[in-house]
Amino acid sequence: MKISQTQLEQVNTQIKRLLESNNFYGKKLAEAGISEVKSGEDFEKLPFSQKQDLRDAYPLGLMAVPEEDVVRIHSSSGTTGTPVIIPYTAKDVEDWAVQFARCYEMAGITDKDRLQVTPGYGLWTAGIGFQAGAERLGAMVVPMGPGNTNKQLQMMQDMETTVLCATSSYALLLAEEIQKRGISGDIHLKKGVIGSERWGEKMRQRIKNELGIEIYDIYGLTEIYGPGIGISCEHECGMHIWDDYVYVEIINPETGEVLPDGEWGEIVLTTLVKEGAPLIRYRTHDISRIIPGECKCGSKFPRIDVISGRSDDMMKIKGVNVFPKQIEEILALFPEVSSEYQIRISHLDGKDTMRIYVETNGTVDFAQLSEDIALKVKEKIGFTPLVKVVELGVLPRSEKKSKRVFDERYE
Repeated sequence: MKISQTQLEQVNTQIKRLLESNNFYGKKLAEAGISEVKSGEDFEKLPFSQKQDLRDAYPLGLMAVPEEDVVRIHSSSGTTGTPVIIPYTAKDVEDWAVQFARCYEMAGITDKDRLQVTPGYGLWTAGIGFQAGAERLGAMVVPMGPGNTNKQLQMMQDMETTVLCATSSYALLLAEEIQKRGISGDIHLKKGVIGSERWGEKMRQRIKNELGIEIYDIYGLTEIYGPGIGISCEHECGMHIWDDYVYVEIINPETGEVLPDGEWGEIVLTTLVKEGAPLIRYRTHDISRIIPGECKCGSKFPRIDVISGRSDDMMKIKGVNVFPKQIEEILALFPEVSSEYQIRISHLDGKDTMRIYVETNGTVDFAQLSEDIALKVKEKIGFTPLVKVVELGVLPRSEKKSKRVFDERYE
């Protein structure tokens, strides 16, 4: 997918704004002697921006407009390091709502729907983004935020909520609670708009089946508006990205080389019209690919595949590079195992050890299952982990994002 002439012109407008503002990226462009791009080749020579750049610009070094034009800030949800502060103008807030409303429309959601918003409000972009898009669409919002599962389920029944907006972790927690309490008949959900973390096919199917709903994957990150810059359609073959607002590239995470459509690599995003904090060639570390060809739904907006992981979530164990997705794919081979798992890596007696915790029901031989999974990991990845099988529901559930990998070597 090559950058269009219109997109190049939009990038040049952004470069001009950045240079005039002399913000962190404007200084970077000035130092590199860049004042415009005339071709796709020129664009691909522009320097990348990274999260550390954004942290270095704390608190308001990203601001590319006069302060009186900034109406809101948001901050990334990460818990480590200096936070990233993203300023928004009134137009940025409106543009984000427009994109989010498009997401709902793509999912077949209308102004007759009732949306229960469970992601967090505040500095995080999730809750307020889900709400603003729904209000623009004209749908009724039940702005719950996270937590208080009793109240969530009560409102879900009383308000006859039709759409659940949630992280996959919380959607699963709610699905399990609904089954446990035997209240499926009192729930009116038809669709789920799920985002903010990578999740596997097994988890997706559990949520779909237990809640009896259609599921739509939503994509976004705080640095680039927030969730709502893209969503899957009814055909479940990738997420359509609103490329009149955001330009997508896929690069080789090691070399920075732009990869052709269809090849897996790291998503790089450029904001084409953002005012408060424009970003050019921002490395997300999310791993995906641009899906070639047109979607069966007829939309001309380009698609990226499901997020398969992050280029920075690799674990090195006994000299072997391992990604959580590889473990997830192995666990998917065992139908008796639930979607929930946990990986713990420790350093004992001079060597690295990986422990994998998985859930299953009480009808299987725990010891045999443990041995079978360990053998399959050995076969596929090259070392033998310790596998601990526990009963369904033992591993923690989260109201936000689930943490599944714990590297205790550095704690």
